[in-house]
Amino acid sequence: MASSMTTGHCLFLALLLLSSAAYGQLSTSFYDLSCPTLQSIVRSVVSDAITADRRMGASLVRLFFHDCFVQGCDASILLDDVPGSFVGEKTAFPNANSVRGYDVINNIKSQVEASCPGIVSCADIVALAARDGTFLLNGPNWAVPLGRRDSTTASLSQANSDLPPFAASLSTLVTMFGNKGLSAQDMTALSGAHTIGSTQCQVYRGRIYNDTDINPQFAKLRQGDCPATEGVNDTVLAPLDVQTGLTFDNAYYGNLLKNKGLLHSDQELYNGGPQDALTKKYASNGAAFFADYVTAMIKMGNISPLTGTNGQIRANCGAVNVN
Repeated sequence: MASSMTTGHCLFLALLLLSSAAYGQLSTSFYDLSCPTLQSIVRSVVSDAITADRRMGASLVRLFFHDCFVQGCDASILLDDVPGSFVGEKTAFPNANSVRGYDVINNIKSQVEASCPGIVSCADIVALAARDGTFLLNGPNWAVPLGRRDSTTASLSQANSDLPPFAASLSTLVTMFGNKGLSAQDMTALSGAHTIGSTQCQVYRGRIYNDTDINPQFAKLRQGDCPATEGVNDTVLAPLDVQTGLTFDNAYYGNLLKNKGLLHSDQELYNGGPQDALTKKYASNGAAFFADYVTAMIKMGNISPLTGTNGQIRANCGAVNVN
């Protein structure tokens, strides 16, 4: 698998760098003159964060996903609650006690502000951090279209309703991604981000005890740390990719072919349905997965961005500017 992924890596990357120079209202050269140090700052901070905690690469990808699916890619997920006056998205069911990386984004923002004050949005920092979180775990690199601005609002209700649940069926996944302008292929490729990272026992408990389309030995392995009783070991972590959970590769899809998807929604990609063929393709062709993942990440990053004079450039990613 690794060799197929390496072959062609540079070929499609060169094409992507040429084809993604501008995407919609966003541009890969947006900050070239106004903040030329931006990308090096982001990569340095993310690199340090991953060195300290390799799981952080996956967390930054997830942060981007959870931002873009609610109000678009506008950094609304970063806004802190203000008692009595503002409710953000951090306490939504899909985010509470599971989304990570806020401190990394804040660290990047503080360094960027020191270099280029008032220029770079938190939304663009989240997009760049997700790219670097992928690349620094041996995944693909790509030119990120930039030029987003930050929202002054957030939506707890949308965070609870628009983020796909871990027990979703394939038809539900296709519909929910489709609602954001993403195809079934985009959904299958973006799901490959589960080749890195971990999730909690309370999230995968139902899968390992109740699903029938699961490898028995794999279920038994996970049951060793995650008992059937709710409330016991709820936060114990297991890798989403049982083979190489800290390396961005295509092993996730190979796991699905063996019924070793950790989440119910993962295994839905290979369960006798219309995504079976694409899952097989990605399992055997890492370069194809990388190329489609990059395309889908760029598309996801273009969900309803605030541009021009809309929104603002937050001075603090956790709070709306007061004036």
